[in-house]
Amino acid sequence: MKTIEAGTRITLKNILFLTDFSEPSEAALPFAVEIARAYGAKTFALHVLRPDPLLYSTPASVGLATEAQEESAKAEMQRIGSHLAGMPHQTMIEWGIGMWPTIVRAIKENHIDLIVLGTHGRTGAEKLLLGSVAEEIFRRSPVPVLTIGPGVPNSVHTGARFRRVLFATDFSSHSLAAWPYALSFAQENQARLILLHVALKTSDKENSGQISAASPLARLNALLEKDAGLWCHPEAAVEYGDPGTGILETAKDRSVDLIVLGVRNTTDHLGAATHLERATAHKVVAHARCPVLTVRE
Repeated sequence: MKTIEAGTRITLKNILFLTDFSEPSEAALPFAVEIARAYGAKTFALHVLRPDPLLYSTPASVGLATEAQEESAKAEMQRIGSHLAGMPHQTMIEWGIGMWPTIVRAIKENHIDLIVLGTHGRTGAEKLLLGSVAEEIFRRSPVPVLTIGPGVPNSVHTGARFRRVLFATDFSSHSLAAWPYALSFAQENQARLILLHVALKTSDKENSGQISAASPLARLNALLEKDAGLWCHPEAAVEYGDPGTGILETAKDRSVDLIVLGVRNTTDHLGAATHLERATAHKVVAHARCPVLTVRE
């Protein structure tokens, strides 16, 4: 993934909105619209049609089923296009056996800078942008992905103006890859920027937090540029416990409206991420009450 330096202003020229016309996708649409409007970006709305074996029981039914799927998708896409009226946009309906090959082609051909999608935060349903499907996208995407989970209220997009941005890091290279984006979004919105490190508690030192917090706190403060306070009102915090739970609780307690996370590059194999890393990212994306921006290393 192309990296950027901290302090560099993020420009978004082309946004890819992924939709399966489900309720989660509908919840994500206002975010795509408002972010595109705020950045003067062009929006590409993409729906991937996949063959449904249940509809293709006989050769004669193939043509009818295909036509019915396409007509239904066109009607839904026209409705989405109406939400994008008056701003640069393009709607796309593509056939694909799997979603990812179609998505990555759209990213490359349209020079996409950001993907926006909605998810139920559950697993096991292939038809929707759910669970493992959404995770495959944000872990393999070469561009940042803004995921709108089921806990995000419909009214929270507020014209794509983020007032409190939470950047969570464990100081690994993949988590730090998201730092320039957190800083840029905070500066762009003159937001309060919260830098958070959640450390696991040691079983034999329940009170060690007060002693050991100095080192991670210093590392968080070291990330801040000398003039960051003039733009984004930064603060650093160290919590102890389960990382996913700590991120979610901090976001809730501080009324955060954007969480920014770095995720490991698992382009070749999704299982390359450790169980802990996958559990943390999945928990945050599935349960956050605000959008989550994931940036792949």
